Parts: sequence; structure tokens; C-alpha cells
Amino acid sequence: MKILILNGPNLNLLGRRDKEQYGSKTLEELQQAVEKACPDDTLTWYQSNHEGELIDRIQSAAEEGFDALVANWGGFTHTSVAIRDALEPLSLPKVEVHLSNLHAREEFREKSITGAVMDGIITGFGSNSYILGIQAVKLINHED
Repeated sequence: MKILILNGPNLNLLGRRDKEQYGSKTLEELQQAVEKACPDDTLTWYQSNHEGELIDRIQSAAEEGFDALVANWGGFTHTSVAIRDALEPLSLPKVEVHLSNLHAREEFREKSITGAVMDGIITGFGSNSYILGIQAVKLINHED
């Protein structure tokens, strides 16, 4: 499968930011581990701290020939109606992932605005959340 993996704000700081919550791998190391675990898939990674850039990628995903979307929206998970609205019409299988367990953290992190328009949410499995997200979109794709 050709899968677009989007990463939101501050995920470029992985390996330096709150290692207890997010682990010690950098985003590049996480990417390498996921690609090694999913060798049969074509994974395109994109990270941005800018909401509009992420929205542009969501809106062009189908046109670019992607089969599915896996995304960690970072802080936009809890705040971005604009990303939610861009996701809603996207008919590709789409799964939200989070390194940390959102429900074991601050109360404001428990609500995912974006999750309401995703096919599912995987949270709390560290870098394995991405691998599980890829497996999930493949299962969704086979249901159709």
C-alpha cells in the first residue's frame, strides 16, 4: 500500500522532548524503525508545525495516489477544527496515532477533535502506534 504518514507540531523534537512520554527515538529513527517493520508498503512521511501545510497534504492525498493516511496530529489533535474539516471528506482509510496514552495524561489531551472523523485511534504504544496504525488502515482497506 501507498500510505501517507503525517506528523504535526513538535514531532520534529522527538528524542529531545519529554522522553518519558514520547520515548528517546528521534522522528528519523522512528521512521526507520517503522519502515523496517513494514517493508512491503510505500510510506511517505511528512512533518509540519504549520496547520495549513498539513491541511494541504490531506486535501491532495487522494490526488497523489495514496491508498491510506496515518497521522499523529500532535497538539492539533485537541484544537484543530480546520484539520478535522479537511479530513471529513477524505474517503481514504485513515487512522490517528499517538505515542503516549492520551487518556493517562492531562485532561485537555483526552479529547480528540480530529479523531471523530478518523476510522480509528491508536494511542499509547510508543513507536509501535505507527506500525499498528499501518496495520489498521490495511485492514480497513480490505473491508471495502
